[in-house]
Amino acid sequence: MTIPLQIVFRDIPRSDAIEAEIHKRASKLEQASQKITSCRVTVEAAGRHKHQGVQRGVHIDLKMPRGEVAVTRHHADEDLYVAIRDAFDAVRRKLEEHVRREQGVVKTHAEPVHGRIARLNDEGYGFIEDSQGREFYFARENVAAPEFEQLEVGAEVQFLEADGNEGLQARRVTAGKHRFG
Repeated sequence: MTIPLQIVFRDIPRSDAIEAEIHKRASKLEQASQKITSCRVTVEAAGRHKHQGVQRGVHIDLKMPRGEVAVTRHHADEDLYVAIRDAFDAVRRKLEEHVRREQGVVKTHAEPVHGRIARLNDEGYGFIEDSQGREFYFARENVAAPEFEQLEVGAEVQFLEADGNEGLQARRVTAGKHRFG
């Protein structure tokens, strides 16, 4: 970090042990990205909850040349270390996502395929035909909604295409009002 780690205590007494924990976790963030220019951690008593007592809050704000990542976590737990751990875990996930986006590595999701149920078998499997006439095998376990027993021949469905051992397969099959072309 080009700017040293900043730790602020609000309505909580300063603690060497808490500061050491924050320093340890902040140094691990630098392993995820060398581009962090500053890190500010605020530890606070976030107020009282009528059933859970004093809430502890941890806010982490990371700055980088091309953006900022921030999280806040509140816990009614008396153990401030739990709030610190959860906040640093959350900011690490956001930081890794930011780094992936910056590098152009973005998770892509398969586009659903539309079709109609061509055949059903009482043994818990069936076949779907898409608009190009290709048939996809699916089993009871591949049906997301409704239940397999509620499916009917001719019903419109959407699904994710997959290659199986014996040909095309349909995963995450859902029936309902889908466009079928």
